[in-house]
Amino acid sequence: MRALFVGSVGVITSSLAEGREFFVNTLGLPLKQTEGTNFLHSEKLEGSKYFGVWPLSEAATVCFGQPKWPKDRPIPQLFIEFEMSSAALVSEAASELESKGYALLHGARTDPWGQTVARLQTKDGLLVGISYVPWMHRRTNRKPRRPKSPRR
Repeated sequence: MRALFVGSVGVITSSLAEGREFFVNTLGLPLKQTEGTNFLHSEKLEGSKYFGVWPLSEAATVCFGQPKWPKDRPIPQLFIEFEMSSAALVSEAASELESKGYALLHGARTDPWGQTVARLQTKDGLLVGISYVPWMHRRTNRKPRRPKSPRR
């Protein structure tokens, strides 16, 4: 398995209102809400391809199919997703993780928004995804900007 880059990182919050207050209103991050969810995110934050604030109830629904986080698992405070070079490699990576003794929360699957992802939780509670998000691999044909010349 060879991850290419960190594709997504974000906090998991028990209160979206508190998350919005801190990350949007206090820090001024350019986060927008995903339609039909309570998920706040941005692809426009320098140094990150994708940063998000994910309600615990939605993380639980995605991982376990229910809005309550299981009591026998540590409550995660952070998620990080490592990007693979193809959707097929997500399945291979998931199999490799299982062969090394890691229990997946769910195997590789493609979500409605196009992300192929398998997730596990570390003993410390970190939610880790092995992922392929097609738009993160699209290259633009834009030429690099030239710095403006200083005025004389």
